[in-house]
Amino acid sequence: MVQHYDTIILGAGPGGMTAATYASRANLSVLMIDRGIYGGQMNNTAEVENYPGFSSILGPDLAENMYKSSTQFGAEYAFGTVLHVQAQEDGSWHVVTDMDEYTSNTVIVATGSDYKKLAVPGEDTYAGRGVSYCAVCDGAFFRNQHVIVVGGGDSAVEEATYLAGLADKVTVFHRRDKLRAQQILQDRAFANEKIEFVWNTEVEEILGDDKKVTGVRVHNNVTDEVYTVDAAGVFIYVGVLPVSQVVADLGVTNEQGWIETNERMETARPGMFALGDVRDKELRQITTAVGDAAVAGQNVFSYNEEFKLKQQKVTKA
Repeated sequence: MVQHYDTIILGAGPGGMTAATYASRANLSVLMIDRGIYGGQMNNTAEVENYPGFSSILGPDLAENMYKSSTQFGAEYAFGTVLHVQAQEDGSWHVVTDMDEYTSNTVIVATGSDYKKLAVPGEDTYAGRGVSYCAVCDGAFFRNQHVIVVGGGDSAVEEATYLAGLADKVTVFHRRDKLRAQQILQDRAFANEKIEFVWNTEVEEILGDDKKVTGVRVHNNVTDEVYTVDAAGVFIYVGVLPVSQVVADLGVTNEQGWIETNERMETARPGMFALGDVRDKELRQITTAVGDAAVAGQNVFSYNEEFKLKQQKVTKA
């Protein structure tokens, strides 16, 4: 028998777990589904220093605390990769995973985003140990040290400027001979004495001592020169991708794949909400995902109330 819930949350990162807390506290039946362990990218973060209430906390510990909160009012958690999400004739939803299938009155998409990777040796090995994709999250760990930024777009240049306020030196490696970033961002970065740009150069390997990053091996694609550079951290900004493929055919995403919502976290499809990093928005942080989730959780409750009233009227008719 297919189990039915008031709401199913796709993803159990900080946003998904917070939405589960709000929705289940409002006495809704809630299921969180995630393809990995709850906590999402927090589990790959050594320390979190910008989450209210904690001067510093390990990412996995924060994930564990959030999970306890998210399930204290009865929300359930299930492991599985979501394969299919479909609206049914009565307005409810059918969710199929590689492990099971479910139905629900509402769906909250909290699948997050994923950073594009360089796909070079050492990148996965030293993730969270010197390799980072978020200067705001991890920049403070590299105060007065040399760090490397890889990329040439807005994010790379903005984050290089941010890191220059913390690090002793920032070296930006870009595979082309000019930046793609907005001119105003370029001007700020070029004016910063702590930032050095190295053109036509690609990172081929991230080096380490088995504990942390110690540098990179790079290749100049014009001169063919290969050499190593010492550094304490490598920040990679070659793009970020929304994890929205499972709802891509439902008309809720834009051309880049980000899900568009209104301020109530409602998508273009009635009964489907979205929150956190998968949304089309400016800042993607734990705090912003949690804020989105509080709004989504409350409005999912309101939607469920109306949905159940309509179902009762249909039944009586």
